[in-house]
Amino acid sequence: MIDNTLHFRADGTFHILQVSDPQDLPHARKAMLRMLERAYDTLQPDLVLFTGDNTLGNHLHDVWYFRVKTSRGPAATLQKMRRALAQILEPVQSRGIPFAMIYGNHDDMNDVSKDEQFALYRAYERCLAMNETDGRVDCDTYNIPILSAEGKPAWNLYMLDSAWNDAHGQFWRIKKETADWYDRTSARLRQENDDKAVPSLLFTHVPLPQTKALCRPCAPGEKGAVRDGDGWVCLDRQKAQGVLGESVGACEDDGGLFDAMCKNGDVRAVVSGHDHLNCFDGTADGMRFIQSGAASFRCYGSRIRGVREFVLHADDPAHFETRYLTYDTLCGKGFSAQVRYFLDADDMIPLRFGALGVTLLTAAAAVIAHRIRRNK
Repeated sequence: MIDNTLHFRADGTFHILQVSDPQDLPHARKAMLRMLERAYDTLQPDLVLFTGDNTLGNHLHDVWYFRVKTSRGPAATLQKMRRALAQILEPVQSRGIPFAMIYGNHDDMNDVSKDEQFALYRAYERCLAMNETDGRVDCDTYNIPILSAEGKPAWNLYMLDSAWNDAHGQFWRIKKETADWYDRTSARLRQENDDKAVPSLLFTHVPLPQTKALCRPCAPGEKGAVRDGDGWVCLDRQKAQGVLGESVGACEDDGGLFDAMCKNGDVRAVVSGHDHLNCFDGTADGMRFIQSGAASFRCYGSRIRGVREFVLHADDPAHFETRYLTYDTLCGKGFSAQVRYFLDADDMIPLRFGALGVTLLTAAAAVIAHRIRRNK
């Protein structure tokens, strides 16, 4: 691992690539891997952030397309997880790009804890240092300062744990201890910066509850409507732009984090993933919320599969730039790229079976026609 203090480029910019929900197995889908490598080579980021569900933790023992368990036990799970992570981490490592991560709800949905997985990330030289000292919060709750030419934090990235599994079940929540850690860290950074708030992006896997304020109730037949409990909602275009493909699967509780952010005034945007079909950017209650779609091809998804880029500016702490790049943008709409998408994307399974059925029927019809001609 390397020190998690980074520096702006000579031109005063810093480029971040967010990869949310890569969520795959040791035999990762090639379409996702090609998309990610194209993003690394095209965008040349200064930092890659894997923002949760970095593996499909509850299906690590599956065999290719089939959910058939080949082995069991913590040692076997850890070995499968090591191979699954290598699929997404080695391309970053080989390019010399620093990377950091947080966990999602799928990562420890097995018999290997977050702390045990932590060692797999630490084995990579380009992995940034995470939390190894503060036992009050999880190992994936930490911050990444980005220093100016003068050596002061010009920007900061908060990485916060938001989901876990234990003997009592699965939880999507910001713990109070995590919100308190943020408050303390924000105060420390302010003190180090001549009593001025350090502009920050805050990353969680699961969206905060306040993200739901970007949606409004609507009729089921309205364009963009998605079911939300017993009703229907759509993206409020006066507050946000982008795609709402499913209801926001937010944290049950934010542990006081939102109020602390409003008080401290340092967080410029809260960035999350988790909902594979959502990709939007908007402002509600004075806070900017950004959600990125899934990168995974093995799980449910849509044509918004992709990654998000952020560009920070050392001399303009009030603003940053962000854009979302889909598979089609990165890999193109050529024949080979689209065939690869068709073969790898889980939402293409019905079409693949349909194509297989047509092929088999065509072949059977050809055989029958041939036999009829021979028998004449």
